[in-house]
This record gives sequence, C-alpha cells and structure tokens, in this order.
Amino acid sequence: MSESGSQEPRGAANGNGPAARAPIPPVGNKVTVVLGAQWGDEGKGKVVDLLAQDADMVCRCQGGNNAGHTVVVDSVEYDFHLLPSGIINPNVTAFIGNGVVIHLPGLFEEAEKNERKGKGLIEWEKRLVISDRAHIGKLCVCVCVRVYLCLCVTQGGVCPLSSSSAVFDFHQAVDGVQEQQRQEQAGKNLGTTKKGIGPVYSAKAARSGLRICDLLADFTQFSERYKSLAQQYKAMYPTLEIDTEGELDRLKDYGQRIKPMVKDGVHFMHEALHGPPKKILVEGANAALLDIDFGTYPFVTSSNCTVGGVCTGLGMPPQNVGNVYGVVKAYTTRVGIGAFPSEQSNEVGELLQTRGKEVGVTTGRKRRCGWLDLVLLKYAHMINGFTALALTKLDILDVLPEIKVGTSYKVDGKTIPHFPANQEVLQHVEVQYETLPGWKSDTSAARSFEELPENARNYVRYIEEQVGVPVKWIGVGKSRESIIQMF
Repeated sequence: MSESGSQEPRGAANGNGPAARAPIPPVGNKVTVVLGAQWGDEGKGKVVDLLAQDADMVCRCQGGNNAGHTVVVDSVEYDFHLLPSGIINPNVTAFIGNGVVIHLPGLFEEAEKNERKGKGLIEWEKRLVISDRAHIGKLCVCVCVRVYLCLCVTQGGVCPLSSSSAVFDFHQAVDGVQEQQRQEQAGKNLGTTKKGIGPVYSAKAARSGLRICDLLADFTQFSERYKSLAQQYKAMYPTLEIDTEGELDRLKDYGQRIKPMVKDGVHFMHEALHGPPKKILVEGANAALLDIDFGTYPFVTSSNCTVGGVCTGLGMPPQNVGNVYGVVKAYTTRVGIGAFPSEQSNEVGELLQTRGKEVGVTTGRKRRCGWLDLVLLKYAHMINGFTALALTKLDILDVLPEIKVGTSYKVDGKTIPHFPANQEVLQHVEVQYETLPGWKSDTSAARSFEELPENARNYVRYIEEQVGVPVKWIGVGKSRESIIQMF
C-alpha cells in the first residue's frame, strides 16, 4: 500500500514494471433528485421551483407530456408538462434527457402558452438542451370539423380525440384507440392520459422508434423509417388515416427549430458532472406508484419514475446521485382507475377533493382522494431511499376534527409485511388506521414549524417516526412563499 492508502501495481515502485495505474477518478458534482412518493400530483413542481432558485441546471429524465407540474410565481400560475419547471428561473439551463419521450408540437405549444402568462420563460430556447437520444412522438394531419388542419390522426374520417384545433400525434390517437379496445374487450381500460406515452415507449422497446438524432441526420433515411413505422400502425389499426407526406414536412420544420437546442446528452451530462461545481436538480415526473416496474401494474405509466430512472434517463452513473427528496401529500390522491386502498368515497373524500382543488393538470379529471397511506409511502422509500420528505398541502386538513392515517394492511385477517404486487390482492386489502386529533385552525399563514398548531406538529412528527425519514419542507398553500423549511 502507498502512503496515501492506494495499492500500487507490482513493479511500479522500481520502474521495472508497467506504468502506474490511473487514480480512481473523482466523483464530480452530485445531482439532487425530487421524486413523487405516491401516485403523482404531490406538488413536485413547487419543491423543484424552490430548489431551482439557486440551481444551475434542472433536468427531466423520463416520461413525456403526460406529467403536469404547476408553479405559482408572482401570482402567475405556470403549467408544465414536458419542459422542466425549473426553467422558470432565468439563470437555469434546462435539460431534457434521453429517457424522455418528446412530442415536438406540444413542446413549443407549452412554451408559448407559458410565455404569454408572464416573464418566466424569457429566452427559453437559449436555455433548453435536448438529448439527441430522446425518442420523439410522430405527427400526422387530418381534416377536422374546423376549416383548417390539425395535427392528429383520424379514425373513420373523424378525429377520435378532439374536434378542436389542438395538436396531437398518432401515438396519442393509438393510445385512445387502445383504451377503447380495452373497454370493449375487457370491460375496463387503464385510465391513461391518452397522451401517447405508452405507444412511444412500446416503439422504443420494440426498437422501431425514432429519435431526435435520427430526425437531424439523413432525412431521407428518417423518412423511410417513419413510413415503415406508420405502415406498422396502420396494419394494427386499419381505421387510422395518416398523411405521411404532410407529417414528414412538419417533422422537417420542427427539426430545424430544435436543432440549436440538441446536444449529445451523455457528453453534455458528463461535462456538467465533471466540470466546475454546479447545482444540478433532477425533476421526476409521475411518481413511485406509477413506475412501470414498481407501481400498481398495469395501472401505471410506461417509464421508470423511481430513482433508477434518473441514471438511465440522463446517462449518468449512480455515484453521482446525491440527495433524493420524496414529495408526499398530507393525504393521498389518484387520477384514473386502479387500486387505492385508503380511498374515501364519502364526504371526507369530497371535502379533500374540493378543498384541495384536486383536478389533474394534464387530464382535467377529478382526482380520487383518501387518507395518507404510510404502507405505500414506506414502500416508495424502500425503492428510492429518500433522504428527506416534502409534505405538501397540510393546510387542506385544517378543517378536520380528526385525521386517519393508514398504518398497515390485512389480507384474510392477517397483517402483511409488504405492499402487494398483485392488483386483485391490493383491491381487497383491509387498511388498518391510526386516528389522530385534528387542529381545526388555519395553517396557511405559518412560516415556521413553531407557528403550526400543536396537533399539526404532532401529525408531521408522527409521519417522520413511522417512515423513518425527516420532513424537510411543509407546504401550507399554493404560492412560492407558502412553505415551511425545517432544516
């Protein structure tokens, strides 16, 4: 062993052997990760906005425009679906990694819509970097009931998803057709957002997908591959009508628009990690219980929205993952169908839905509501290894005289030590609750932990003790200022 504690190769000391081996490389900068700990809609955008105020980079690593993050700045409400919400900081470089599937018209539509709301997205094109390995959604043209063209796919001559001028891709149309077929064949669907995310990831896994780098390379070859993919979809779904040439013209135009933003994502990320010190933030989309592997399958999304997706979706090693913050509501919500053990289909659920304004940012659907479920929160922690939690929307519970918390599950009268993988089992678990006293007072003006009512403080401490993870932030309102930082 050398004096520094490193092992020298044989012969290196006397110069007769091979040259000394390269030293172990430095780890470099570490990324801070913000992930949803439930079924999404936990308020990740607000936590990212808080951390992005002094960040240098904010990244998206998975998902597509099926995500929905709302950020309120200076009384202006910005909605993000594909862009990292941290881009609202004018000093931030936003990075869309290879694990994200990109709907090109949706990207520009989202940016332009938010630009009109306020100054948060000034010069966003100069601050956005897109990985050349990211997969893209495809466009096609149909004549809708309007007098102009919309980018979508027709089913029997009628747009299956909308009669408006909204922009759609044929993956979205396929998504809608697949949901309709599930309903007809099995009597139930998956409750997808119909944003085409599943079909894009399916094409990626089948190795027939098209990437940003393909669009910007030889367009003749890209066109041939696109036509081949379109034919595959038309063979599977004969009612689809695809204007191939019209779509290719539009893809070519979009390619020119995004070309200045596109870089080799792996090289870009490596330079960011191993260059000058940087604060790098990763904004997870969706949430742990929607993960394709660990979520409540099959009622999940099509990507890995747990911590492993950070590495594969950005092209970075796990040694560069630093703090992992789990975002959790003070109660539980879910959009769409699928098992929801602590759901309250009663006046409590209605109160939470109304007070919390629980409507999906992406779908506009009402969210189902229920008590906080610590079984699923502990399960999310097992997978992600949270270093701290952000507890959001505590103020929604202000009016309740008592608050229940799910602490364990029973199956056939026996307590089980795990979160069930099978949906039929999960549908029939019996949740065991602990009842805690409410505080019946307004918490929205609190800006320190001490200013919260005693029972509200006890509620937070109870969650910390049960999960074994400290709560770092407590949200008590929608605005950027309505958050309590604990440490």
